[in-house]
Amino acid sequence: MIRNPEEFSSFLDSLQKYCKLKLIPLEAEVALLDEVPADIVSDMANFGLFGFSIPETYGGFGMTTEELVLAAMELSQCSVAFRARVGTNTGIGSEALVADGSEFQKAKYLPRLASGEITGCFAITEPDAGSDAASLKTSAKKDGDSYILNGVKCFITNAPISDLFTVMARTDQNKPKANGVSAFLVERNTPGLNVGNPYKKMGQAGSPVSEVYFENCRIPASNLIGSEGEGFKTAMKVLNKQRIHLAALCIGPAIRMLDEIVKYTSSREQFGKPIGAFQLVQAMIADCQTEIYAAKALVLETARKRDAGEDVAMEASICKYFASEMCGRVADRCVQMLGGYGYISDNAIERFYRDVRLFRLYEGTSQIHQLNIARNTFKNAGLSLN
Repeated sequence: MIRNPEEFSSFLDSLQKYCKLKLIPLEAEVALLDEVPADIVSDMANFGLFGFSIPETYGGFGMTTEELVLAAMELSQCSVAFRARVGTNTGIGSEALVADGSEFQKAKYLPRLASGEITGCFAITEPDAGSDAASLKTSAKKDGDSYILNGVKCFITNAPISDLFTVMARTDQNKPKANGVSAFLVERNTPGLNVGNPYKKMGQAGSPVSEVYFENCRIPASNLIGSEGEGFKTAMKVLNKQRIHLAALCIGPAIRMLDEIVKYTSSREQFGKPIGAFQLVQAMIADCQTEIYAAKALVLETARKRDAGEDVAMEASICKYFASEMCGRVADRCVQMLGGYGYISDNAIERFYRDVRLFRLYEGTSQIHQLNIARNTFKNAGLSLN
C-alpha cells in the first residue's frame, strides 16, 4: 500500500539521486577504509535513512511494507555497506520494539533509532544455534527486579558499533526449544556486555560484524520485550517482515549490476563489434532482466498482501529464497560477461559478486527457506509430515 503515490514517487526520485550523486562515488573509499565515514553517516541520518519503517509517532517515516521495499530497492543499488549501516535501525534492530515493545520502551529508544543518534542490532544467532535458532543457549535468569544474561552471540551485524542490542535469551531451561525464549533490550554500556573484534569477511567491507559476549550481564526487568517466554514469537514477527525487506535489498544490487553490464557490453568490442551484439551475451542479459522482473513482482505482491493483513509467512520465505538466489545468479553472469576484468578487484561488479554471496546465508539460509516453503505447502493442503 502506498499512502500518497505522488509524494512517495517524489521521495523515491530524491532517494535515487542521493544514492547516485552522494553514495555511489564513495563506494571505493568505503571499501578501502572498511567503514562508512562519520560525516556520511550524519548525512544519511539527515536524509532520514535510519527511520524508514519506524512509526511517524517516534520520528520515522512509518513506511508501509510496499513503501519500504520500494525504498530498499533504490537504496541497495549502491554499496551494501551503506544499506547495512542504516539497515538494522530500519529493520531488525527496531522491529522487535515496534512489534512488541512497551510504550515506555518505544518512547525511550525509537526516536533515537529513527534519527540515527543510536545504532541497533538483533542478536539471536549463536555458535551452536544458527538455522536451529530455537536451540539457543544464552540464558537470562530472573534475580529480583533484574535479569542476568550469560552466553555468546555470533555473526551480529553492526554489533561493533551498536548502542542497543535486541537479545534473544532462554528464561526457562525446562521448556524445550522456542517455548522458553524471551527478548530483551541491552544497552552497550551495560557491565558484562562485551563485543568482539569485527570479523575479516569475504565481502561487505564497511559493514562491521562480530560476536557479542554476556558475562553476568545484569539488566532491569523492565528491559524485557513483551512477556517472558514469548521472545521467539517476537523474533518471527521481526524476521517475517525482514525477509520481505531483505528480498528487496537483493533486487537493488541486481539492478545495479545489470545497468553496469549493459553499459560495458555496449562499448566493449571483440571481433569488430560490441560484445552485446552476440546472442550468447544477449541471452545472459535477458536472463538477468527476466529474473529481476520476476523477483520485483513477487516482492511487491507479497508486500501488498502483508499490508492487507494477510499471513505471508510462506510468501516471505519464497521472496527471500528466490531473490537472494536470483541476485547470486545475476552477479555470476555479470562477472562472466566482464571476462578477465570481472576478476579484477575494485570494480563495482566484482565487489557486488562477493558482497551478495551473504544474502543466501543470513536471515535463513536458502535451504531453510526451502524447508519452510515445503512445510507450509503441506500445511496449506491440510496435510502433515509428522
